[in-house]
Amino acid sequence: MRIPSEAIISETKLTRYLLLLKPRNDKSKFLAQAGFTLDNWEVLVVALRVLTTTVDAIADRTDEYGTYYRAIGTLQGVNGINLKVVTIWLHRSTDQQFQFLTLVPNKETTG
Repeated sequence: MRIPSEAIISETKLTRYLLLLKPRNDKSKFLAQAGFTLDNWEVLVVALRVLTTTVDAIADRTDEYGTYYRAIGTLQGVNGINLKVVTIWLHRSTDQQFQFLTLVPNKETTG
């Protein structure tokens, strides 16, 4: 299944978590490799939406909050460098909305 184009991608999630330098579990340096920064967080939203139109999401697990999905693909960087990522989305049980939760580098290699 594809993540819907109207899925929620929170500005706060990007600007206060993913693109903010953190002492632990930092993702900002990884994203900066492709030119994503606090100054252009909006282009990360666009890259995430493009990713969801090109790959299928796979249901991972379900709990009281809803069903979690993984969408594995490539973020098109603003500087010509692309990043292989695993994105995590939640299909919320309360209102049936899809919400972006996080991303991590995709360290799996394909043969």
